[in-house]
Amino acid sequence: MKPDALFLLGLAAAAAGAINSVAGGGSLISWPAAVAAGLSQVTASATNTVALTPGSLASAWAYRRELGQGRRLTLLFCVPAAVGSLIGGLLLFAAPESVFENLVPVLVLGATVVLVVKDSLWKRAAEHTNPSRFRVGLVSAGVLLVAIYGGYFGAGIGILTLALLAAVRPNDIHALNAMKCVIAGVMNGVAAVYFVALGRAHLEAAAAMAVGSISGGFGGAALARRVDAGTVRWIVVGIGVLLSLLLAYRRWS
Repeated sequence: MKPDALFLLGLAAAAAGAINSVAGGGSLISWPAAVAAGLSQVTASATNTVALTPGSLASAWAYRRELGQGRRLTLLFCVPAAVGSLIGGLLLFAAPESVFENLVPVLVLGATVVLVVKDSLWKRAAEHTNPSRFRVGLVSAGVLLVAIYGGYFGAGIGILTLALLAAVRPNDIHALNAMKCVIAGVMNGVAAVYFVALGRAHLEAAAAMAVGSISGGFGGAALARRVDAGTVRWIVVGIGVLLSLLLAYRRWS
């Protein structure tokens, strides 16, 4: 891959890492950038997962002070996150690539819709701040399903995870983001190891994107305390709607 393409992929991944820290949905920028660079949609998905894993972990480290009392629950939810992510990674390569190409416009649009309704989900879920074991179990099952989706595609997993976590933690955006970054890091990390072991990720592109995602992850966590996340989210929503329409047109026109 040419140096200028790698540089642009790094910039896209930096933006994705920052957006994941502030609002979520960064894959709606980094994944199409990988496709535009010449990777197939499936290879781009695997490469994007590998590339954004360091950014997720960087964000988690930057948020370590905010994790606080959520450490125990976070570790608990990391178990279904790891299992589900591996299942999703297996599904990505178990079916023909055409299946993924048919599904991806719907997946992108679904992730975009979640961005729109996220605040409503938080408000309803955060009414109860003392979670029962039953509610923790339900959230664990939800994390498993999100992780399966994350291993398969991944756009929007941070937002979906935040919506689930609001059911077991007070609606503190920084505490929720800290938990989300760790859990999303596990989801991406397990799938990334699997993709690299199979040789299905473009390692050169992933390395360039990883550098960008790390810088974006650290910078985004710092900006998240100062920037209106709603503004960033609506920009990503616009990108998601446009991207889903373009993908649908290219696939089915």
